[in-house]
Amino acid sequence: MEKKLKDLREEYLKIPIPKELNDVVQAALNEKPRKKPRVGRNILVSAAAVLLIVTASVNISPAAAKAMGDIPIVEKVIKVITFVEWKEEANNSSAVIKTPAISGLENKQLEDSLNDKYLSESKQLYKEFTDSMSKLKEGEKGNISVESGYVILTDNETILSVQRYTDTISASSSTESQFDTVDKKNEVLLTLNSLFKDDRYLQVINENIKEQMKRQMAEDPEKIYWVEDDDFTAFKGIDENQNFYINEDGKLVIAFNSYEAAPGYMGAVEFIIPTKVLSDLLVGDQYIH
Repeated sequence: MEKKLKDLREEYLKIPIPKELNDVVQAALNEKPRKKPRVGRNILVSAAAVLLIVTASVNISPAAAKAMGDIPIVEKVIKVITFVEWKEEANNSSAVIKTPAISGLENKQLEDSLNDKYLSESKQLYKEFTDSMSKLKEGEKGNISVESGYVILTDNETILSVQRYTDTISASSSTESQFDTVDKKNEVLLTLNSLFKDDRYLQVINENIKEQMKRQMAEDPEKIYWVEDDDFTAFKGIDENQNFYINEDGKLVIAFNSYEAAPGYMGAVEFIIPTKVLSDLLVGDQYIH
């Protein structure tokens, strides 16, 4: 693990970052470990608190931690760690951007491509935040809050599902997420298409989602989905690039970002698709069952 983190650190140092962060980055990377690091007492840059933390904390559940503790040292262990974290506060605005990294895959091409993507997404988000701050007039408040992080949704012997999310609050609020599901045994990235025999699954899933939307609205008047046929914003259905993941119960979950399938106050919404409606279309039951 120490060698992996060293490699990740060296890899990160090769990637350009915003010029104003150079001194902070170097200080954070060269700082000697402390027994009890405290985020609240870190480096200030020009009245904006900018912090870069490289950590080795494995983000796993207690149950997964116990299971991993029982695995012989020679076994392959695939982990998700917090690789780098940016924090900044300025002009009544704040950004917390946490970047995951996957380690332990023998398929280094897949591992590197995922980690490069995660780092690139975080850098772009940070750049967008700092660009918006630079456009403010003197004394003007930004009133923007950006929080980006990740959640391990599923981690078992077969698959690893990771969600990266970004919550943005400005004049309104929104949540956007992206998901990756990795077959841990074969070390391949699963796509929605790869789970099914042919594209008939699209219509089946669309019809089931519409049924769930209508049922939820009938049961709870507070819920609204864009499902009515005469509504110009009506739910048009998913395509092969739709956000999805496989949960701990082996069920397919279709995920929508804010405003994609419902008004903004509903936030991000998800629908668990019953396996019984998919069983005849699946290529197998090793993932979804």
